[in-house]
Amino acid sequence: MRAAVAAVRRGRPARLIVAVPVGAWDTCEMLLREVDEVVCARHPEPFRAVHQGYLDFSQTSDEQVLALLAAPPAYRD
Repeated sequence: MRAAVAAVRRGRPARLIVAVPVGAWDTCEMLLREVDEVVCARHPEPFRAVHQGYLDFSQTSDEQVLALLAAPPAYRD
């Protein structure tokens, strides 16, 4: 996330907001020093891993990733 923030920051946005579904309090607080706002839906305590925020955190296969990358982007109006 810090690498993504640094990359976006180079584009000089008016505001930079990080939004994640689950994260550790200390990580979100650290990110607040680098962005304008952090939105995090869940902070499990004790935080051990991201999978704590999901009912299904099964792995994505290489084939699934390749199929998604090959598919045209889905646009919504």
